[in-house]
Amino acid sequence: MALTDEAIDKIKAMIVAGELEPGSRLPKEEVLAGQLGLSRNSLREAVRALTAMRILITRQGDGTYVSSLEPHLLLESLSFAADVSQGHTALQLLQVRRLLEPQATGLATALLKQEDLQELRNILDRSRTVTTVEEFVAHDIAFHLRIVEAVGNPVLSMLLRVLSTRTQRVRIVRGSQTSHALNNAHQDHEQILSALQSRDALLATSAATVHIAAVEQWLATSLTDDPIRRSTTDSEDWPWHRSGV
Repeated sequence: MALTDEAIDKIKAMIVAGELEPGSRLPKEEVLAGQLGLSRNSLREAVRALTAMRILITRQGDGTYVSSLEPHLLLESLSFAADVSQGHTALQLLQVRRLLEPQATGLATALLKQEDLQELRNILDRSRTVTTVEEFVAHDIAFHLRIVEAVGNPVLSMLLRVLSTRTQRVRIVRGSQTSHALNNAHQDHEQILSALQSRDALLATSAATVHIAAVEQWLATSLTDDPIRRSTTDSEDWPWHRSGV
């Protein structure tokens, strides 16, 4: 095991054992290095890595602290992995999103207030006036996130952000016949909103499932096709013919 990995594991062990609690300050570098039997260089590398994971936070001029360790905070570090996912990895992320987001959408039907529904209506109206893919994706993210946030579970909200990042969605739309993809997305969004307005949890769940499953189904099919098409699918510009983003 590399020395840095050993240092990371030792600091994590202290946190798990309760020796370092959420929000607590780490001992001075020389003290902690001696306590863990590490070189100061190895300790610094470990602290940098754990800071990137949001397990530790560094306050300029004040020292290094254990973060709140809230699950939704720790999940943020996974966003990059989702951003660069392609091929089978992208399919796996879509599969997990399909398992979670429709259920969250169904739960939201009883929790969204009238002003929330109006905000969703406004988001969809604005999404029809955009001129770039990036603008559409911004509204698409806002629409889905607004629904999920109504459930009141920040872990679920962050997990769904990780499963479908802005980078992923832009790639999907750009890799498709853009106007066709946007039309399909608009139709799907309207069906989801209509179900939410009707307070029909089953219909909302079904509409969200269809919305996500269309992309998943096409990608799954393309991955089992001939090698030429498979290599195209694994490139950055996936030729989605029916993207639900």
